[in-house]
Amino acid sequence: MADVDVAMLGAERRRTGTFGDCARRELEGREYQAVLFRAGSRGSTELIRPLDRFPFVPDDPQRLDQDCFEAFNIQVQGLMRRLTATGLAKVVIGVSGGLDSTQALLVACRAFDRLGRSRSDILAYTMPGFATSDATKANAWALMKALGVSAAEIDIRPAAETMLTDLGHPYAEGQPVHDITFENVQAGLRTDYLFRLANQNAGLVVGTGDLSELALGWATYGVGDHMSHYNVNSGVAKTLIRHLIRWVAGREHSDETARVLNAILATEISPELVPSADGKIQSTQSTVGPYALNDFFLFHITRYGMVPSKVAYLAHESWRDAARGDWPAGTPDDEKVSYDLATVRHWLRKFLIRFFQTSQFKRSAMPNGPKVVTGGSLSPRGDWRAPSDATAQVWLDELDANVPETES
Repeated sequence: MADVDVAMLGAERRRTGTFGDCARRELEGREYQAVLFRAGSRGSTELIRPLDRFPFVPDDPQRLDQDCFEAFNIQVQGLMRRLTATGLAKVVIGVSGGLDSTQALLVACRAFDRLGRSRSDILAYTMPGFATSDATKANAWALMKALGVSAAEIDIRPAAETMLTDLGHPYAEGQPVHDITFENVQAGLRTDYLFRLANQNAGLVVGTGDLSELALGWATYGVGDHMSHYNVNSGVAKTLIRHLIRWVAGREHSDETARVLNAILATEISPELVPSADGKIQSTQSTVGPYALNDFFLFHITRYGMVPSKVAYLAHESWRDAARGDWPAGTPDDEKVSYDLATVRHWLRKFLIRFFQTSQFKRSAMPNGPKVVTGGSLSPRGDWRAPSDATAQVWLDELDANVPETES
């Protein structure tokens, strides 16, 4: 007895145009007998085969090590090629003390090492804003020093206050208004500084935004963290970036660097654009949903073209019981969580709106970057081409019609 995903097989054969040619070649000159059988259900909705909670992160430690090695080196080779092609000697990168900028800086360091260049030509800047915490700022400085890059700090608050005043924003008058304008003034200024620094130093801006953020549109468009000259993380999912940093910490660097990397891994994911309230910082995952679920949705929709109800079913099967199945090596115990069907459905609905309806215009104008993971990339020059003015209604209707709001 076995589970057979007929729809997935069909999608693979449509995608792989050489399947029919290979089948005909294998059968040529051979005799075979067709055996008819009836496929049915064993009366249970539970799958027999195990499912990966993290489709971008293998459970098997050896395979995870191999995938991290390959992903990291694809990123490094991509940046090396871009530097060689442009003839530029320096790169400029913003370092926040978060996951994505950390991974991008690690890639830049390895690329410069392999090119035989000095890490002093990596111009790293931490740019504190209104909500930057002491912990992330300290991590950013510790990382830059440990890696031996040229490190500097630019406080963007005076420029942000000037811009908010020029805009007539309520914050400039002392009102605690922390709206999208308040956030994007900071994100935009950071990127604007990076581009002008690149001009001044004849370098290129290395982008830090990852594949998961591109899927969700979680980036400030244009002159914001959406834009760069070359984005090394654009083909790497957030869940994989966590393990890449953990992999580098265990294999590639000094004890001090490993300590800083582990401190960064332990920090809650936040854009730090809105000041904390009642001791609670701005949380990315409370707004867009758990990246573990978003990456699951992204993979099964873009890689296999699955309908929402099937994605919800597979996600629930994978995540409903934290004690069931294997976890990727190195996963902290506090990250071994479960999600019920209502939670899966809630965040899948938000993902569908973000992915299909509100965020494509950002992907249509995304910078160059290497394709890394099996699920493909979201670049319009590669695996994903879609209209920017589409509606998510057909996917939402399918989800609403076939997935109950609560488990029966």
